[in-house]
Amino acid sequence: MLHRIRRLFAIYAAYHLPEDSPHPRRDRLRLIWPFLRAGLRAFPHALRWARVRDPAARARVKQLLDLSGPAPLALDPRLFAPPSRGPTPTGVTLVMPVYGNLPLVRRALARVVRHTDVPWRMILVDDASPDPETRPFLRSWAAGHSAQLIENPGNLGFVGSVNRALVQARGHPDPVVLLNSDALLPEDWARRLLRPLLEEARVASVTPLSNDAELASVPEAGRASDITAEVADRIDRFARETDGAARVTAPAGVGFCMALSPRALQEVGLFDEVFAPGYGEEVDWCQRARALGFSHVYVPDLYVAHIGGQSFGQAAKQALIQRNSQILTGRYPAFDAQVHGFVRRDPLVTARLALGLARAEITRRGPLPVTLAHSMGGGAETDLQRRLQADLDAVGHALVIRVGGVFRFTLELWHRRADGSAGMVSAGTDDWALVARLLQPVTQRALVYSCGVGDPDPVALPDLLLSLRGPGDGLRVLMHDFFPLSPNPTLLEDGECWCGLPDPASAAPRHVSRRPDGSPVPLSVWRANWGRLIHAASEVECFSASSAILVTEAYPAAPVRVRPHALHTAVPRLPRPASDAPCVLGVLGNLAPHKGAALVEALSRETGRTGDCALVLLGEIDPAHRIHAPARHHGRYAVSDLPALVARYGISCWLIPSLWPETFSFATHEALATGLPVLVFDLGAQAEAAQAAPNGHLLPLEMAGDLPGLLARAVAVTRT
Repeated sequence: MLHRIRRLFAIYAAYHLPEDSPHPRRDRLRLIWPFLRAGLRAFPHALRWARVRDPAARARVKQLLDLSGPAPLALDPRLFAPPSRGPTPTGVTLVMPVYGNLPLVRRALARVVRHTDVPWRMILVDDASPDPETRPFLRSWAAGHSAQLIENPGNLGFVGSVNRALVQARGHPDPVVLLNSDALLPEDWARRLLRPLLEEARVASVTPLSNDAELASVPEAGRASDITAEVADRIDRFARETDGAARVTAPAGVGFCMALSPRALQEVGLFDEVFAPGYGEEVDWCQRARALGFSHVYVPDLYVAHIGGQSFGQAAKQALIQRNSQILTGRYPAFDAQVHGFVRRDPLVTARLALGLARAEITRRGPLPVTLAHSMGGGAETDLQRRLQADLDAVGHALVIRVGGVFRFTLELWHRRADGSAGMVSAGTDDWALVARLLQPVTQRALVYSCGVGDPDPVALPDLLLSLRGPGDGLRVLMHDFFPLSPNPTLLEDGECWCGLPDPASAAPRHVSRRPDGSPVPLSVWRANWGRLIHAASEVECFSASSAILVTEAYPAAPVRVRPHALHTAVPRLPRPASDAPCVLGVLGNLAPHKGAALVEALSRETGRTGDCALVLLGEIDPAHRIHAPARHHGRYAVSDLPALVARYGISCWLIPSLWPETFSFATHEALATGLPVLVFDLGAQAEAAQAAPNGHLLPLEMAGDLPGLLARAVAVTRT
């Protein structure tokens, strides 16, 4: 027992020790008390896992020990309160500096006229535009709209131009909105943008969400994305259905479309022209405002298209950013920490998900893939990542709803970035109604069940997933394990024994689930609930013929299709060792109890006792077990490393010790592809694969209890 606790603490420490810790020994000691506290909370769930191998209990242990990776952020239900209107502004002064790019200026000004929903005045600044058409157009437009036009005799840059306009704007009592000539305002924008300034006296600036607005970017903070004005307008229609009262405080505003309060302008003053011609000036102004007790907010109910910076070339822009960033760091050494803290807790994550899903609805190239998956890694996760890449290539977006994490449901919205990489925004909730609310904009969905192991109330999952299905929506069920057949996804009985598909009339306790209130769920109820999902599916995808047989035995009318996986990477074929070479039995793969962890631990002792055959494990083993010397435990491996590892350890044959009928065994296929002899027990997909290969060898399941016989068989296939 002490060995198991030490091994579990080693795993816990690996998750929680900083990679660059200068004092790893001291930091490791500091982790002991948090580990013990978490272990006490996890102990009842660990007992249940030990007694009946309940996968939900195992997942709960991982949660309490924080072994599931970084905790996701929480969804904020306030965003979906009925939108409240707020006070009505009496007017607004807009400041727009212009430097050429006349077609975009025309579009931006036309939207000001068409979409501003309060009385407005405009102060235009022509910053010595290089083309001959811009200034005459601005003169004509200003005359036609009673706007003020400031004509710079020479190019002053953004900072100097804005300051000239702000001097004039401070003569009016209204809020001021800085508006880039590449920012395209949507309908009825002003009330939403100005509302925080009217409701809170110490709000200095307000910034909307956008495709390109630093921390206010959607869907990923700090990452710009291309957009058209038409798509942005449609996203804004979804944004206005959210509650602007759910605004969030930020370290600084973003000057592409930033409302400034008259009071803050009077107290803080103008932009500092040390940042001329531009970049960083609004951060400096906002930091000065913060020092005076003002705050800066982002509003989630307004989305403004930002078509892109037009003022500088890329090289000049990077030089300005570097120079001005150094000035900001010198003046405000805490600013970077403020930004990192904002990103880490991301109070805008709910809005990013909501508007990201709205964008997915508008731009998707087919039904949005919505996959229910677990949080436990393994082969199902590897398959999910492959499917995600295919979905992003085909549709552009995909949503994963994970169970078994810190929250009951963790949503991951994936999208294909302009550079071809995959981006993702994620948050969690325990409220399924919030999941459904987020998905409301999506009118066509392709639902996929991948795996629900680890959910605290898995008997409810089928109906929850079916509740997302609309008319014409597709639904597929993937059989990565046998969870839809039994709460025990391996179908094994006590002692990790295979006794066939359990009968609901006589099922053992391992096949009885419990709801969060402790009430039991007999196998008959389990099959009835999951049967609704199985029979509603257009396809139940099995990855081996043997798993398809078990599914149809439980659900005779299931629409089963068999599609074996392809290996993720090519496996190099290896030369057979000489017939007089020593027997070295290689065990391939990560070993949980149902994967043969106890058997391999016992084999390691047996090989040390007899000396007839050595043993080496390539992979990890469950913390409750260990490999005993002289057997070797290599640990994690990559497929590309197999030739070097086989040569290093002298491996002459493989053993796949799995004791359950695998739905598909990547380890078996990898081992077979090397060309070395492969021993597997005669059950499931592993036996199916070995039987079809010339180097596959089936072992009767009873041989799992005959260690000398198993090792003798390994020696025999090595000598053949």
